[in-house]
Amino acid sequence: MAAQMAVNSGASLWGPLKELWETVDGAVLRRQPESVHLLDLQLKKHKPHFLSLFKNPPKSAEQREKVRKASTEGIAIRGQQGSRLLPEQLLTEAFILSDLFDIGELAALELLLAGEQQQPYFPGLTRGLVAVLLYWDGKLCVANSLRTLIQSRHGKTFTLDLSGELVALTTRFTDELMNQGLTKRILTLVSEINVTREFERLQKERGLGNEKHRKEVSDLIKECRQALADSLFSWTCQSPLTKDDTLALIAHLESVTAQADGSLDSVNLALVMALLYSLDVSFVEQGTEDREDLLQALPLLTERQYVSAVHSRLMDGQAWKLPGLQAVCRLAWALSLRVLSQLPQGSALVEFTEADEALADQALLGDVFLFMKDGILGCETFGHEEFYIRRLHSLITDFLALMPMKVKQLRNRADEDARLVHMSLQMDSELPSSLRKDLDHLMILIGDFYSKDPFGLELGLEFWCPTESLQHTSLQGSYLGMALQRPPHKQVVLSKFVRQMGDLLPTTLYISYLRMLKGLANGPQCAHYCFSLLKTNGATHSDNIQGVSGSPVSWEHFFHSLMLYHENLRRDLPNPDAAHYRHPPLRGITQRELEGLTSFLQLLTTIITWSENARLALCEHPQWTPVVVMLGLLQCSVPPVLKADILHCLAAFGKSPEIAASLWQSLEYTQILQTVRAPGQRQAAGIEVELNEIESSCEEYPLTRAFCHLISTLVESSLPVNLGAGLRVPGFQPYLNFMRDSVFLPFPTRAYHRQAEKWEVADSVLEVFHKLLRDYEPQPSDFVQEMVELQGEQVPAHKPPGHSIMFHLLNDSPMLALCLSLLEEGVRQLDTYAPFPGKKHLESAVLHCLCLLDLALQKEVVFMDLLRESQASLLVSPLEQLLQGVSPQTRRADHIVSIARYLYHSSSNPEAAFQSAKILRRIANYPNIQMRLVGDFTHDQSVSDKLMAGFVECLDNEEAEEGTDKEDDSEQQKKVARIRHETQIHILNLLITSLELKTPNLALYLLGYEIKKPVSSTNLQDPGVLGRPRSCLHAILSLLQRGTEKRSGPVLTQQAPHLAELCYQVIYQLCACPDTSGPTMRYLRTSQDFLFSHLQHLPFILLTNQIAALSQMSWLMKTAAIELRVTSLNRQRSHTQRLVSLLLDDQPHTQHTADGESGMEEETRSVSGFLHFDTVSKVRRKLLSVLDAIDFSQDMPELLQLDFFERTQIEQVISNCEHVNEQGHTVCNVKLLHRVLVAEVNALQGMAAIGQRPLLMEEVNSILQQVVERNRVRRSLSAKRHALQSWRSLVETLLTACPADLIPADDRQLIIRDLLLDLHDKVLSEDAAGELMPIVAGAVFTLTAHLSQSVLSEQQQGLGLEASSGFASIANSALHLILRKLLDFILCTGGGYQRLRAHLYGSLLYYLQIAQKPEEPDTLQTAGKAMWERLTAPEDGFSKLQRENLAIIESYGKSLMEVVCRDACDGHEISRMLALAVLDRILSIDRQNQWLVYICNSGYLRSLVESLRQDDAALQTLLTPQPPLLKPLYIYESKMALMTRVAKTGQGAVELLRCGLVARLMECQVFDMVPESDAHRVMRDPSGFIPSPMDRYRQILLPTLRLFQVILTSTTMNHQQGAAQVLQWLIVHADTIQSLLRCQELSMGALQELSLLTGIISKTALPGALEMSGEVNSAALMEFQGHINRFQRLCLSLLGCLVGSERERLLKQVEIAAPGDSAERREEMEVAMQQVCANIMEYCQTLLLQSSAQAQFSICLFSPSGSEPADLSSTLPSFSSSRAPSLGLVLYLLKNSAADFFRFHQSHRQSLGKLQSLHQLPPEELKELCQGLVSGPGGVEKISSVQRSLLAKRRLVQLINNRAKLLALCSYVIETCLFVLWRHLEYYLLHCTPTDPKDSLIPGAGLFSGGRGLSLSRVSQQDLDLLKSDMAAGFGEALQRKLLDVEGLYSQVRSRYTFIQALVRRIRGLLQQPKS
Repeated sequence: MAAQMAVNSGASLWGPLKELWETVDGAVLRRQPESVHLLDLQLKKHKPHFLSLFKNPPKSAEQREKVRKASTEGIAIRGQQGSRLLPEQLLTEAFILSDLFDIGELAALELLLAGEQQQPYFPGLTRGLVAVLLYWDGKLCVANSLRTLIQSRHGKTFTLDLSGELVALTTRFTDELMNQGLTKRILTLVSEINVTREFERLQKERGLGNEKHRKEVSDLIKECRQALADSLFSWTCQSPLTKDDTLALIAHLESVTAQADGSLDSVNLALVMALLYSLDVSFVEQGTEDREDLLQALPLLTERQYVSAVHSRLMDGQAWKLPGLQAVCRLAWALSLRVLSQLPQGSALVEFTEADEALADQALLGDVFLFMKDGILGCETFGHEEFYIRRLHSLITDFLALMPMKVKQLRNRADEDARLVHMSLQMDSELPSSLRKDLDHLMILIGDFYSKDPFGLELGLEFWCPTESLQHTSLQGSYLGMALQRPPHKQVVLSKFVRQMGDLLPTTLYISYLRMLKGLANGPQCAHYCFSLLKTNGATHSDNIQGVSGSPVSWEHFFHSLMLYHENLRRDLPNPDAAHYRHPPLRGITQRELEGLTSFLQLLTTIITWSENARLALCEHPQWTPVVVMLGLLQCSVPPVLKADILHCLAAFGKSPEIAASLWQSLEYTQILQTVRAPGQRQAAGIEVELNEIESSCEEYPLTRAFCHLISTLVESSLPVNLGAGLRVPGFQPYLNFMRDSVFLPFPTRAYHRQAEKWEVADSVLEVFHKLLRDYEPQPSDFVQEMVELQGEQVPAHKPPGHSIMFHLLNDSPMLALCLSLLEEGVRQLDTYAPFPGKKHLESAVLHCLCLLDLALQKEVVFMDLLRESQASLLVSPLEQLLQGVSPQTRRADHIVSIARYLYHSSSNPEAAFQSAKILRRIANYPNIQMRLVGDFTHDQSVSDKLMAGFVECLDNEEAEEGTDKEDDSEQQKKVARIRHETQIHILNLLITSLELKTPNLALYLLGYEIKKPVSSTNLQDPGVLGRPRSCLHAILSLLQRGTEKRSGPVLTQQAPHLAELCYQVIYQLCACPDTSGPTMRYLRTSQDFLFSHLQHLPFILLTNQIAALSQMSWLMKTAAIELRVTSLNRQRSHTQRLVSLLLDDQPHTQHTADGESGMEEETRSVSGFLHFDTVSKVRRKLLSVLDAIDFSQDMPELLQLDFFERTQIEQVISNCEHVNEQGHTVCNVKLLHRVLVAEVNALQGMAAIGQRPLLMEEVNSILQQVVERNRVRRSLSAKRHALQSWRSLVETLLTACPADLIPADDRQLIIRDLLLDLHDKVLSEDAAGELMPIVAGAVFTLTAHLSQSVLSEQQQGLGLEASSGFASIANSALHLILRKLLDFILCTGGGYQRLRAHLYGSLLYYLQIAQKPEEPDTLQTAGKAMWERLTAPEDGFSKLQRENLAIIESYGKSLMEVVCRDACDGHEISRMLALAVLDRILSIDRQNQWLVYICNSGYLRSLVESLRQDDAALQTLLTPQPPLLKPLYIYESKMALMTRVAKTGQGAVELLRCGLVARLMECQVFDMVPESDAHRVMRDPSGFIPSPMDRYRQILLPTLRLFQVILTSTTMNHQQGAAQVLQWLIVHADTIQSLLRCQELSMGALQELSLLTGIISKTALPGALEMSGEVNSAALMEFQGHINRFQRLCLSLLGCLVGSERERLLKQVEIAAPGDSAERREEMEVAMQQVCANIMEYCQTLLLQSSAQAQFSICLFSPSGSEPADLSSTLPSFSSSRAPSLGLVLYLLKNSAADFFRFHQSHRQSLGKLQSLHQLPPEELKELCQGLVSGPGGVEKISSVQRSLLAKRRLVQLINNRAKLLALCSYVIETCLFVLWRHLEYYLLHCTPTDPKDSLIPGAGLFSGGRGLSLSRVSQQDLDLLKSDMAAGFGEALQRKLLDVEGLYSQVRSRYTFIQALVRRIRGLLQQPKS
């Protein structure tokens, strides 16, 4: 039992019932697929609820006890574990609720708990009050379900077109219910449930809240009763009731009473109609196919007892409470009996059918027609139900058709009565008392019944029988199609009735007959027939002036009388100057005549309203001239009511534009509103007087309202500009002034006899203002004061009326104030929720006010711009500022709040809410107003809650539906649904606009963020948690979340695509804005799991609205990208992992199997994975299917085909009409274009133009359609661009921002492969739109970069090369495919799209990088391998891939070369750089030199060389302290890199020299502009991005030097040619070069310069170089020789700076300057210094060798002093270039190099050891190794261990290779030093003859006199001895052993020669030689 006592927190009296209703509604009304099964389940489950309809679960002591203990022992709640303790207060409320509704205690408790849960949806109510609503809502759900189920049955009256299965199910179910006594239960409930009684009970227990709650409760109760009654009605429409049920229904109706006005209420009306349908047999006449079955089921025919029981019950003499109702039932029964008597089955029922006459008589005695008019037609819900109307129609027409004798009796009786009345009038006796007015009532009933036609059924057509003469082509009615067939008998009878009643009509029936005709003329065809009837009734000869012979009901008679009245009354026109202008009591119109006239005027108005033909025919009739006569009558003294009818009639005439124009003139001419004052006339005349004098004192204003209506109609068809010209200033202004100053402004202060009329007046005048402003477009001419001539003088002209209204609204005018106070009044009245007279008109007036404000806000920008430009003296203020004024009623600035409060009433007033949202959205564009609005909205808590609730209610509305523009809003419900939808759109746009403004803004308040505190401190919660109200964010999320749990995905994306798109955009904005991002993403992640649940339904595919679907996906993907980035940053791995696998997995998501089965599967999976095929079927990766959903093709509209307009001019006009809309698309304003084109067509004059007009308009139409299509294409393209952009950002985030280990490397490569191939396939298809290419190219670039990175990192980890499938996890074939696609893409972009190709070149570079071999450690062992081994080694993966890549590139031939070369030479800078880089890369792998040949032959290389000239000027600007742009530098560097690459082959180098490269570089002046070294430190760029001027200079110089070096190396064959040219360059820039060589401060950059310079000098500045060039004359030769000598001396002097302690000092300096990255810098400097030394020593060696092969003729470069230089730094100043350095320096260098060699060798060995045992290194050491490669403090800590070991490995390889290079340099320096030493010692010690100081000339000075003349002229014997001893000391045993070790360790491995050994031996020999 305890289990049964668990509480359902969804409330069993509400939750399940709500679900039931949703299922029924879905199955029957919304026809959802697969719903029949669900419905079946629900019906089985809820059958008891239907059987015991509205029965509550009973109370019980046990339950009471359980609930009582819930506060101490707790209570179990279904779906939750354990029991929950409930507060005492809740239990007390539960007992109250249980007593109140007499329901079980547990049920009451459940209701309260549900109330608590639902509370956020009902702001301002407590849980108890919500529980009351839920209780009744549950009841209503059952009642509604019952009604809908019954409506779905199959039957005799209507069908819902449902599936047979569903109908069978519901029919079976409802039949069971009926058999269990449903009818009696419904009747009992209808009598029992009573709003007042329920309210009294609730009032007593405080169960009623505010007005809104009371209204909602009473509505629910009323709807319950209504739904029950409707269920019965729907049943009887379809199937008959049993005898007992019918009798019960009759018994119920006997006791029914009417409402105060004599009408039935809607519930009783439904029951009456139910009875009428159950007595109905008229369907028998319709020949439907299932007629026989229906007849079989009809108890009237089959059950005699049924007929007798009903008959006796209705014949029963006892009067009902409503005799009229009894009469109606009797009449219905009588007619049924009459039908039965005509059927063959009726013969058995003769005894009953005889009584039909008697019944009909009784019914007539009971005033049946009067009751039908008052009691049934008077009920307001009567017109809402089509089948009520049809049944009443059949009742009336059956009576006329089936009982013609009765009708005849009625007519005879009426004629009799008319005679009696006539006689009594003649004799002045009183009227007889026995008058019956049955025929009168019948006619009035017919008139009233047919004059309303809410469903457009035009049932009145049955009364008109078409005659042949009426064969009018434009009318297709029900019977007009078959004109020659005989119309049905009934129709003939009815039309005869109409005609006969009009013959010899007694005067008493005249008005009723006219009213009947007015009803029957309601509808386009009926009006036409009625018009013809009145036309044919007239006399055939109109010459009979008395008009006696014509029928009194004819146009002839009527207009004739009208003319007579006018004649008579015109004579009595009073003198307007008479003191008292009142109606004179003479010869007026009697009351009876007045009624006749008004009836005929109303009939006329109806006919001409519906039928345009009638309108024109009557208006143009030459004798009747109705318009003139009516306007004449208006000037006479007739009662205002008649004048009002005349004005209404004129308004109907004014519907035709042709008539309207002349009507304006007539109106002005007759001065109905006095616009011209006669001179000397004291007092106004016309309508103004009527209003102020007569109507005001009568407190009734029909005339004013009618006048407003007339103006409103006329304004719509035409607005005359020159109205009243000649007599006054022409224009509409006087009318506007009258309406504003005399009608609108005084309306609130006038007295009204009928309260509702106040609002009617306001509504009618505001309607005119609204129309005028709506059609007004501000024009520049409106702001220029134009003058017109009037009676000889110039007076200012009037402005257009719209301008005047605009001016009043943009000033603090009484008109604006009244509009605003009207809005306040409106919202105050609505807040009472009580009906009041004139409510409909008040709502309409409010709507017009809101529209006026909206239009003013919309047009004010243009208006004020034009005003400013015109410099007119008008003063206006923007409306949004005026709206912030203080309201006189509340003394607060709350106008905007009042407007916003209309949103709270969106359920009852959707249009007002819509306009309100529109206004708020326009105001929201102004940031300064937003701030104040937030204050106004939150100022008063209760108002603030209401406003929030209003916005939320609008967004939550479930009835909103996105409509297409095409459908007409004929159906009210559809229209309202569309308006609700538009309101939602406006609110969302308001939020989007506001979110872009600074805080606090409206959006933050509406979305529930903190406004008083920092936004980021918000803590978003579900509604109701911690007292959080339900905010717009909750509403948006619940809109989006609907349906996410089903397979079909979010419902909103399908049903309202545009709305969904905006919702996603709001969410994205919240996530993207830094302030709101944190709270929003936390809430979406934790409470909603929003992104996952939506992303799994991607892609959204809508065939009807592709643009919206793309936008929805874009916003969602952008949000997902942010989420991925944020979760990765916050290390929320599981969240990131879920999203990543959702987007990237290509395995279907299987549910995890039970443990037992999984093992086997896993094994097979892994095996198959190993074998590279997969047994599991793959699914498309989510990201790829999203890409599939973006269609790259775009159909473009074809060009315009024009016959009349000039195409170029039209295109110009179109582009003038273009503007950028809110979404940022450029679109053409179609309305504006339409106006321009129509104005153009209208401007054409002449007959030809008028003839061509239709054709012209057709062409205008085609232009507009074309423009609409263009707009659509633009929107579509931009949506695709947006979607692709978002897709790209999502892909990039996935690959870049997410932790790398979430996607394993092999998967990563396959994913990138798939993405790349798909992207290319889409973009390379024939019809891909060019606009999408740039985004694709960007994505390709990123993807290729990641692919390359992934492959490289995989190889670094040592996995790649062993894999059998190819190069890496990704197979070579896939890589080749990617390359081919990439090249196709490059080629397909053709000539244009250069910037786009930049991305593609970047991708290509990344791709080619994959095949580049990584740096390998130089172990110094490789030389040991034989050449043969190296040649026969198998090709490794890298070179194989490289070879294949090249083959693919070459297969594209010249076309690809052409594109790349063209881009390299010209165009956008970045593309050029990248194209140059691509060329460089391809040349480096192109072993056959095909590309090189192409570049050389096609002239591109020469073009590049020539372009250095332009570069020179650009580069010079770069050396100013603050350079303009660094672009030229980058391009120059790229060019030089390419040329260096070209120069690496001999062929290329020769080609470059032939192109005149060196000559171009000689001309460059930039090399001579060496900046002051770091004098400009002040101008340094703080970010360090812009290098200092000196660095920039080096960036220009070094590439050139490198290029020279390469050329010198490559041109070995023609060495001399290259060397001579380079030497010339050196000499041209000699000053610069020498200053660089003299450099004092040896920084890193300087050392690099020196190492390159010395390298070049050592190869070129040689004595022999000049002879090569040949044609140089001797003077130049001398100069050149001087330069060469200077270079030589400078180089030698450098040597001293780089040896010994000086070097240590420099290295220390670096460490102090930049301690952070010192290790690498130090290594680089060491290499550079060694390189300089090596270059100088090489130079020395070359010079020595070139001068002579034997030592004795050799030149000497070093002085014969063997002492080691002590401290070089101190001797620096004395190191002038004039003295040759000493030989001791060479020895010193030799010693140092030998020492360095061992140091480096040791280090090299250690590093190699570490590299081999990398995984065993301790973590500290790893960290230390990484330190140099990771920037930033603590960088090493953040790296994963895998990454760390990779970095350490890279660093070790770097170290090893650096050491290897140093070792090579050291050994070279040692060898050259030894050689130089040997040559010098040999010369000095063997061949040199010491000189005496006296000798001045030195023999054998040779060429080198400059060098030797100064320094070596004083070599004495003493010097030589000293040299020998010093050298012997320096070149000791230890050093010799070291040198031999060097050879053993290094040189012998490299080559077989023992060079060092030989030289050491020779030097030793020289030094040990005895003195000669």
